[in-house]
Amino acid sequence: MTALPAPSAPKAEWRAWAFATRPSAAADSQAVTAHLRDFLQAQGARRVLAYRAMSGEPDLAGLQYDFELLTTRTRYQPERHLTLHPWDTATEQSKFGYWQPPAAAPRVALDTVDAVLLPALAYDLRGVRLGYGGGFYDRLLPNFAGLKVGVVWSPLLVPRLPSEAHDVRVDWVATELGLLSVE
Repeated sequence: MTALPAPSAPKAEWRAWAFATRPSAAADSQAVTAHLRDFLQAQGARRVLAYRAMSGEPDLAGLQYDFELLTTRTRYQPERHLTLHPWDTATEQSKFGYWQPPAAAPRVALDTVDAVLLPALAYDLRGVRLGYGGGFYDRLLPNFAGLKVGVVWSPLLVPRLPSEAHDVRVDWVATELGLLSVE
């Protein structure tokens, strides 16, 4: 494992650290989904926006049997943004390698969603998310009033990450060890 960068280090350095620290195999996605299932049910969530896992991320597909699961499509025109769609419409591979709905798939409004599960390279104890650098979730969620739950492997939960004013923070972080309410 590489040394943890300083909190003031550039995000590029943090991203390199996260890729080097991330488990090489799919670790224990079942434990992550079990913790999330219990938590989301206790919160009364029914409609949940989740991500389609890329290599190295916890796979949340097991939640599709317990919730009305939605997923995103990455769009680039007229500006970079995400649209929401039913989980089972994800039938084409994105340029980043995850499965997403085709352009014509039925859309779902964000204001009908109870909880959002966000992927990341790392999270900190304040709910700051280190993403891949596209800013898609920062543009999607600034006014979202529901639950925001970050999902990451426990070695990628750190004391403090660099952050900017536009970074959307999560309320909870889920790992294979359980859920943590952030500061």
